[in-house]
Amino acid sequence: MAIPAKTRNYLDKKLARYEAIAHKTVYTAYDAAQTLRRELKEIGKNLLVAADKAYIIAVVPAHMRIDLKKLKKAIGAKNVSIPNEKMMIKVFKVKPGTMTAFGGLHQAEVWVDKSLLKTKDIILSAGSFTDSVRMKVKDFIKLEQAKLASFSQGGGYKLQRKTKAKTKKPKAKVAKRRSVVKKKTKKRK
Repeated sequence: MAIPAKTRNYLDKKLARYEAIAHKTVYTAYDAAQTLRRELKEIGKNLLVAADKAYIIAVVPAHMRIDLKKLKKAIGAKNVSIPNEKMMIKVFKVKPGTMTAFGGLHQAEVWVDKSLLKTKDIILSAGSFTDSVRMKVKDFIKLEQAKLASFSQGGGYKLQRKTKAKTKKPKAKVAKRRSVVKKKTKKRK
């Protein structure tokens, strides 16, 4: 599948450098990291935030959580909250979970947590459950004219890795024993 036309047209119009990534259906940034076999810090988690009477998009690495108190202080708002899904559908005309981090698409200001600067490339939702976009973090910040601040806190999220079971190699042990036996027999001669 290709990324949604609205997102593709927006990025192409802005002359953005990006790579479209198709994948199986995912509903969370955590799922995207597991599906794409990437570190959580390489996946951007974007959340819609109501700040006073406006909406902003806040972007943090997938292994972090937004600290609303820090965000409130950073943007200088009196009230901040996460709007419910009905508001997202009504105001932005998007399905919950398909909102992109591209504020220009939604006429929303973008705020990026400074911890994302530690990562060279970021993978962001392209506006569907089956497509993402990879681009350089610095290019994303420049494209969206995003404001930087520290408003994340440790989320305690870690990917579960499948570990390979250790198998015993009896042939190697047998070979060592044979060599010991041969040495002993040579000495007896």
